[in-house]
Amino acid sequence: MALAQIIAEPAVPQIVVTREFAAPRDLLFRAFTDPELLVQWLGSRDLILTIDHFDARHGGTWRYTSSSPTGDEYSFRGVFHGTPSPDGIVQTFEFEDMPGHVCLETVTFTERGDVTVLTQGTIFQSAADRDTALESNVADGTNESMERLDELLARLAPVR
Repeated sequence: MALAQIIAEPAVPQIVVTREFAAPRDLLFRAFTDPELLVQWLGSRDLILTIDHFDARHGGTWRYTSSSPTGDEYSFRGVFHGTPSPDGIVQTFEFEDMPGHVCLETVTFTERGDVTVLTQGTIFQSAADRDTALESNVADGTNESMERLDELLARLAPVR
């Protein structure tokens, strides 16, 4: 599969990521909502993801920490809005080192023939917050996560 398409229009406080996967949408959804699978693909290869809690239901909260080989830790948290389903996930996302800068994320899984199209939209509170995310090399991290997700999906189900 190709790299993720990442769209960040100038002065618009949003990033939209789109990528195709050769897997059924139910499996892709499971990879986003099963903590045992999430830790296998989310984040860069050099980081270890630890889930503190993950309650994938309306009003449920989540928190995880990414740890680097040098011992640096980066923690994130959020709240689910609506019950996650294969039709979509809506949640907030906040990097704990930047309290108060909360994003709203939506994830959809659309089957098109033999592939599922993942679309992830992140709305920031401001274009400046969005630009900070872009400057932190979000594109490389996103593509590495999507590559790892592709590898996990291939292990879980044969290519269609």
